[in-house]
Amino acid sequence: MTVLKDYTAHLDSKKRITIRGALYQFYNVKEYKNGCVLLEPRELTVPDSISAKTLKQMDKAIENFNLGKVSEEIDLSDF
Repeated sequence: MTVLKDYTAHLDSKKRITIRGALYQFYNVKEYKNGCVLLEPRELTVPDSISAKTLKQMDKAIENFNLGKVSEEIDLSDF
């Protein structure tokens, strides 16, 4: 892999580090025992559709509801 940037960074008073010229707004961070830190970019997107598995589960839930296969009412009066 080719190194695009090589610089020294430090923690600020709130224990944060700044990534200069970051290409992404969100990163998944993994810290290892040996001190290595791995940043993987994350792009948060709205899903285009609901998966077939989720739709199947929703259909099964409605089918159970219509057949009367439901749990006891939950008392939420304490909240």
